[in-house]
Amino acid sequence: MTKGLATKKRIGVLMGGLSAEREISIRSGLAVYQALQELGYNAVLVDAGKDIVDVIRKEKVKIAFLALHGGTGENGAIQGLLDVIGVPYTGSGVLASALAMDKEASKKIFLHHGLSVAPFMVVSKKSSPPHPPLGKGGRRGGTAGHPPPEFPLPWVVKPSTEGSSIGVSIVKEEGDLKEAVDMAFSFGPRVLIEKFIKGSEIHIAVLGDRVLGGVEVRPSLEFYNYEAKYTSGLTEYIIPPQIDETVYENTKGMALKTFQALGCSGAARVDFIVEEGTHTPYVLEVNTLPGMTTTSLLPKIAGSAGMDFKQLVEEILRLAVKEKE
Repeated sequence: MTKGLATKKRIGVLMGGLSAEREISIRSGLAVYQALQELGYNAVLVDAGKDIVDVIRKEKVKIAFLALHGGTGENGAIQGLLDVIGVPYTGSGVLASALAMDKEASKKIFLHHGLSVAPFMVVSKKSSPPHPPLGKGGRRGGTAGHPPPEFPLPWVVKPSTEGSSIGVSIVKEEGDLKEAVDMAFSFGPRVLIEKFIKGSEIHIAVLGDRVLGGVEVRPSLEFYNYEAKYTSGLTEYIIPPQIDETVYENTKGMALKTFQALGCSGAARVDFIVEEGTHTPYVLEVNTLPGMTTTSLLPKIAGSAGMDFKQLVEEILRLAVKEKE
């Protein structure tokens, strides 16, 4: 016996927006919209621009399916706006979204919950003397003559509040650090410098209160950057990951704990590096609005768990209706 529609209310698929990931968001939105249409839902596409409130009211949207990536679409801003105007939405709420998008804040949460993170430090555009260490291996400094990290090269330099590996560099020589930091500053006022962990990159999908599975990504480029993510043929995807079964189960358990530590809802993807030799899974970040094209990682993992794209879209919608309506 099949379930009925999760809702008969008009669904606005929010996509596009103003972030650096606008193009990918549009692709996700179109795929979600098509799936909802084929399932028989009353759906409309909404480009999340500055007139978003007017458009939502004009289109009589009663529930939002968020297909936004990065920026205000994923950092809690849109979620807060929808809360204020009383429109339920898919995915995590304001606080979890904001914490996940801010890599410095989320790492502090992970450390508090005993989750492994790579040693790191944070630098800001506002010059300031170094503060005490932020948990194990983490500390903060200013950009004006800040000392290099106390952990060994290579270093990963990234904006504190961007996604899709935008603005990320791997620094192998100390003399290249300033250029990498300056480039990352073009995306925001705080920059994270992490110790580079050599190992297998594993992405785990969580849906509601269960882990769907994982995928190992093997990019042909230096690391899994924006180009490797969105250019066909540059990355090999292995499902299930080719790592020790016990390590894989441990990583999946850590993914659920990470999801819960931030207070996430709906679907999310938790990214890890499983260190070569020690087999320790280090949490990289949580993506609270993962890509939703038919070839994105979340749908790939869901497919391996026996859930096709339309089923995944409908389950995300059902969770939103259950949790927020």
